[in-house]
Amino acid sequence: MNVKLVIPLLLALASPAAPQGFAGLGTSAEGFAIPERGRALSFPEDHGPHPEYRIEWWYLTAVLTGEDGQEYGVQWTLFRSALAPEEAEGWDSPQVWMGHAGLTTREAHFSAERFGRGGIGQAGVETAPFSAWIDDWHMTSRAGDGQDAFDHLEVVARGAEFGFALDFIAEGPLVLQGDQGYSVKSPAGQASYYYSQPFFRVSGTLDLPDGPVTVSGQGWLDREWSSQPLAEDQAGWDWVSLIFEDGHRMMGFQLRGAQTFTAGTWITPEGGATPLPDGAVQFTPLQHTRINGREVPTHWRIDWEDGGLSITTEPLNPHSWMDLSVSYWEGPLRFSGTHSGRGYLEMTGY
Repeated sequence: MNVKLVIPLLLALASPAAPQGFAGLGTSAEGFAIPERGRALSFPEDHGPHPEYRIEWWYLTAVLTGEDGQEYGVQWTLFRSALAPEEAEGWDSPQVWMGHAGLTTREAHFSAERFGRGGIGQAGVETAPFSAWIDDWHMTSRAGDGQDAFDHLEVVARGAEFGFALDFIAEGPLVLQGDQGYSVKSPAGQASYYYSQPFFRVSGTLDLPDGPVTVSGQGWLDREWSSQPLAEDQAGWDWVSLIFEDGHRMMGFQLRGAQTFTAGTWITPEGGATPLPDGAVQFTPLQHTRINGREVPTHWRIDWEDGGLSITTEPLNPHSWMDLSVSYWEGPLRFSGTHSGRGYLEMTGY
């Protein structure tokens, strides 16, 4: 959704209270701004950081096919977490940054993590011209005059055993999730601001242990910010971005708590967005995979009865585990049934 996560360390520093909700995303937001329904998103300003809110992320995924005929998946995410609701310069800046990168093949899954402090140039986001970075990882706009900054992005990351350098070129408009960008996350009304660019054409190179591979495919960007996006009882989520063979897109998620809460968006090839309210989308686990001593639901049936959709998903690699400061499952999938295509799945709290 991507609700995404910020590590408990950062959120524990932000509040003396014990973390609530998954990864502390349900902790009190006292002193920080809270999303309000009806606030219009504005671009390019909202591509940049919102330091008055506690947490924020820039999140990219891509489903790719190599010149070797193999399928791959890539993830790049930059998180911002504020330790206090006021700004300062240099080492006194309350902004803490974290980067996650992943690369999935049928046989292997690679992940890497970076940490940085705001205010000293190690990590950050600038709006004009747009650039997001942490150390030598970056997501930089290459858009021309008169284009949206996210119309063309250059994305680079590197871990101990992998790396990638990819171009993301938009072939459709930005899409506002929820109620014109106001995305509700719980029965109690916790919410975030949330929009996507789901229409990327992607090309570039993956660096793998066996050598470089030229790839092409499709990508998806999610932008989200809030101060308390989860309820304190929500232990995790299951989220998908789906790219259909006929050009439609769909985002859907369920948040697992005392009550399961769902939401989604059906997106036409032209970018028209239909919000899917709580209960419209159903997630049913079909098969589990044992990973690091836990049972993780890696195969799903997803139903949207009113839209005539009933699909089953199959991961490229069921062991797509991000073994980082907070561990979670993140990887590419294929789906079939009433519709077919490719997409990405993220699962937390298992």
